[in-house]
Amino acid sequence: MNYSAVTLLLLGIFVLREANGLQKRCLRCRSRGELGSCGDPFPFNVTEPEAEMGIHVVACPSGWCGKLIEGTTGAFRTDDYGAATQRMCLQRPPNDYEERCAYTMWNHKKVYMCFCNGDLCNSAIKITAFPLSLFIATLVTIFNLL
Repeated sequence: MNYSAVTLLLLGIFVLREANGLQKRCLRCRSRGELGSCGDPFPFNVTEPEAEMGIHVVACPSGWCGKLIEGTTGAFRTDDYGAATQRMCLQRPPNDYEERCAYTMWNHKKVYMCFCNGDLCNSAIKITAFPLSLFIATLVTIFNLL
């Protein structure tokens, strides 16, 4: 394997990972109890959320998504009528840049909130482009060796 093939492989992986980082998106929706489709478990394929009314994929410049559950105390249950679930793009990341779930204050109410960094990370399934970039890099390397 020559140095140009290795360089091209590394450059391809870097470009694909950076392009993926520039296109971070979050789900935006809100529902209460069994009304709506925003609660857990999230019942839709995140690559086709527009098929359901009220669920939107939005560009997220900060790259940080959130999921907020409000309206109950103690353990949250999906069948709790009072619990509202909201998924959103955060305007800015948490001060410590840590992904986590915890109780916090939001608009003067105690809520359970999760913070995550990544494309569509506030859905039930996290999607990453790394396997695709690895596959493309492998193909490039194989064709360069032929």
